[in-house]
Formats: sequence, structure tokens, C-alpha cells
Amino acid sequence: MDRRDFLKVSGAGALGLAASSCAPKTVKVKEDTPEQMAIRENPRNGDKISLLGFGCMRWPMVKDASGKDVIDQEAVNEMVDYALEHGINYFDTSPAYLQGQSERAAGIALSRHPRSSYYIATKLSNFGDRSREASIRMYEESFKEMQTDYFDYYLLHSIGRGGEDFFRKRYVENGMMDFLREEKAKGRIRNLGFSFHGAKEAFDSFMRLYDEGEFVWDFCQIEMNYVDWKHADGIRNVNADYLYAELEKRGIPVVIMEPLLGGRLANVPMGISRQMKMRDPDRSAASWAFRFCGSYPGVLCILSGMTSMDPLLDNIKTFGHFEPLNAEELDFMERMAVQMKEYPLVNCTNCKYCMPCPWGIDIPGIFQHYNTSITNGTYAQSKEQKGYKKLRDAYLTSYDKAIPTVRQADHCIGCGECMIHCPQSIAIPDELHRIDQYVERLKKNA
Repeated sequence: MDRRDFLKVSGAGALGLAASSCAPKTVKVKEDTPEQMAIRENPRNGDKISLLGFGCMRWPMVKDASGKDVIDQEAVNEMVDYALEHGINYFDTSPAYLQGQSERAAGIALSRHPRSSYYIATKLSNFGDRSREASIRMYEESFKEMQTDYFDYYLLHSIGRGGEDFFRKRYVENGMMDFLREEKAKGRIRNLGFSFHGAKEAFDSFMRLYDEGEFVWDFCQIEMNYVDWKHADGIRNVNADYLYAELEKRGIPVVIMEPLLGGRLANVPMGISRQMKMRDPDRSAASWAFRFCGSYPGVLCILSGMTSMDPLLDNIKTFGHFEPLNAEELDFMERMAVQMKEYPLVNCTNCKYCMPCPWGIDIPGIFQHYNTSITNGTYAQSKEQKGYKKLRDAYLTSYDKAIPTVRQADHCIGCGECMIHCPQSIAIPDELHRIDQYVERLKKNA
């Protein structure tokens, strides 16, 4: 499918999605191939990137002999082998993922294959010690962990929170931007960009720096999905339609993170799931979300943090002979987004940046358990609800089973330490207090 056909299929002309001359183009594939991964060509360097990228923030975990959570390397190897075999060639990680374990696991799995067969994206995640010395150590350590001598795509990790002033402290005043430019000139970094979480004003400042020529971004990674497109949640987040439009008009290739909102758009509430199945019984909820992101021609790659073979298989099915959404289907997804906002879900993507909690609270576990009860239709609301007692008992029992008592929401003291790290800008203590009140109400309404 060439670029002209892509725009016809997606209804881009009518919807204002027309690509600029600098937009990634979809590479033509053989129609007789059962599962041919959709490929986008980076207009700036000709890189042929799989539209589906492997996000390495959610590798499968197991317990080691001491009871510590560690990455299941055997499972990772199997998934990486299968991904490469089926055309996935972009792998995104960070020194901060999975408490520092992600890069090493990715490096072990990928180094078993020719370096030319995949693209590595990792990040300078200097959230804590932002000194030049510590930042360079982190940068050099990534080469060792990933077992490579160059990075295809290197990102300044999660800039936006704290605005331009904090950005300059993390990367400019300590000389790291000059250092990274030098590394790019040496070829150790092929493309330099950033991932963004924050307010509109912060994003506008980074675009201004680009327009003025102070920093030339080769690509940008943003959170984008059919909910965040016009209904971004959190205290400071900005709608993805604005972010995308600003990047597209500058010809900056876009990499997408959180296309499934931490899995919530793969396990949508039953009412929404039924509507999707009525339209196409063979498509998963996740496939609708991925097709939404891929319908925008400025998107170079869509990351998915796949934890097992099941989502990997489903995603490969979606991206084999990829079908963008047409105008009517995009309207349908907007209606689903509005309905999603009506559910009392916590906007947690299970990234675990808030962990470890200094008071031992399992913040993402509590949020995931609560959200699952809503999406599965097992949310106990009131005594007037049909089957209320059964739902009430099931929630309380499963809550105690999933979250140890000492790690439950009632132990939150509201210190706010977690909020500093949350890319979704969730008022975490408030949400924990809300869930604790819900649990207490269930206990009293026996």
C-alpha cells in the first residue's frame, strides 16, 4: 500500500489527516503473505520501522529463589525471537524500567540476532542524580546492558514535567545536550529525540526551541490513544490531537506510547466491548486501539508492552496487512472514548514509576485491581444492585488476595512522594483514599 492508497483507505482527506511531505510512508508489502508486518519508512533517514514496536517496560516476571521479582529471561528470549521472525524490529526500553532490569534482558535476547535486524531505542532516565557524571555513567551503562556500540533512537526521558526550566537543569546546564550532540556526531547515537509527559505550555516551549534551531529533534515519543486524543486525564496532561498536529506540521516522526492506556483499552468495560464485537466479532478491543493510532500517517511506530505470547500473537494479527480506520470508524472510536470517560476508572497505566512506595503500598496493584472490577462488570455499587452481596464479597475477597493487608490503600499517609514520578499526573493519594473509602463502604454494607 503506497502513501496515496493509505490516505484513501483511512479517509484522511475528509478528516484532515493528510500527511505532510515529511510524514512516514507505508512501505508496500506482498498481498499473498499471510502475516506481513506493516512497515513505515522514516522520511528523515530511510529507516524501515515496523509499525508495531516492542515496548520493554512490561517483560514477564517470575520470583527468584529469594522471592524477588526478576525478569523471566527464557520467556523474553522466546517472545523476541518470535517478534523478529514476524517483522517486529523496533525495541524500546530504559534504564528505569522494571527497577533497572529491562535493558539487560533486552540486550541478552536481542544480541542473539544480527545487529542489523533490529532498532534499539533507549533513554537517558536521569530523574534522580542529574549531574553530568551520573548521566554519562547511565548512558555508558546502557551500551553494556544492551550489548551494542550504537543506539538507533535515543531519548531524553519524560521531559515536560517541571517545564523548560527543569529540562535545562536535567540536560543543558550539566552539559549533557552538548555531550549527546557529540555522541551523535560520532555515530554512537543515530537519532536523538525525547518522550513527553506534561502540560501544553511545556510542549510548546520544546517546539519553540526546535523552531529557533536550539535543539533539532529527530523524533518524538508521545502518549496517544483514542481516549487521550481529545480526553486526556490527569492534572497536567495535554490532548494527543494537539501534540500530534504540532509534530506533524514540523515533519517530526512520531512514536506512540500507551496506545492501550496500560492495558485498559485491551480490556474495556463490557458495554463498550459489546459494541465493538457487534461491528466486527473477529477483532479484539486492542486491535481497535492500535488501528486508531496507525491511522495517522505521521506515526512511525506504535509501542506495545507485551507480557506474554497471547497479546504478541493478537498484535501481529492486527499489524499484518494493517487496515487504517476510515472516517466512520474514527467517529465510532470517539464515541467509545466518551463512554470510557463515564466509568470511574483510575488513569493508571501500570508503569510502576511510583514504586517503591516509601510506606510499602502497592499503588499500581490497588489501581489495577479496582479498574479490573469495573471493566469486568463486577463492580459492587449499592444494595439495590442485582447480585450486590455476591459482587461485594467477591471484591473484598479478591482485594485481600491480590494485595497484602499491609500494602493496601488504607496505609497511605498522603506524603505525595509518588506524585513526583507519575507520568499521568494522577493525584495518587486522593485516588487511594477514594478506593479505601469504597472498600470501607463495602465492609459496612454487609
